[in-house]
Amino acid sequence: MVEQTIETDRFLACPTPASWLVAAEVNQDILLIDHANCEKKAAATALNLMFQYGDRDSGLQDAMSRLAREELRHFEQVTRLMRKRRITSRPLAAARYAAGLRSHVRKREPERLLDLLIIGALIEARSCERFRALSAVLDAELADFYNGLSAAESRHFMLYLELAGQRGGDAITSRIDEFAEIEAQLINRPDRDFRFHSGVPGNTA
Repeated sequence: MVEQTIETDRFLACPTPASWLVAAEVNQDILLIDHANCEKKAAATALNLMFQYGDRDSGLQDAMSRLAREELRHFEQVTRLMRKRRITSRPLAAARYAAGLRSHVRKREPERLLDLLIIGALIEARSCERFRALSAVLDAELADFYNGLSAAESRHFMLYLELAGQRGGDAITSRIDEFAEIEAQLINRPDRDFRFHSGVPGNTA
């Protein structure tokens, strides 16, 4: 776990802004609602990769099948915690984070798949980093919850990174650096709404 933590921290070009953690402390209902949404989207991403590439890439298909199941288990864990805390789910506008990353995906193959795998690694690395940061500022129950999830996010990060390396070789290094810079810009820009993957927060609705 320590080695994976070091790797995720090196992979990211910046830490989470302190102001985001302050907003998370006072908007725990939004944090959990959007976290549940993120787990569903992570499962959907894995399934989409299975459908798009699985027929010609059995290794990717098997990995994404396992990943989708684990992401859905995490979704169920978040929703159980929400029910325990009497937090009712409601529609939330999506953060611009994932769309901002995917707007830079190349259209040709195999470059497109490589970019999607690198983005997957970045999103998981950021989630892991935020889970660890949240565990230091939230109540004991949430701290334990996010500490537990951080290990899984580290594994997901390593999975995406390994899949990208297998398919892109040494050529992925420069592309990773490009996406890490884009990700850092998204994380450090002001965001109107607080979300799990938002940048510097403005409003809290």
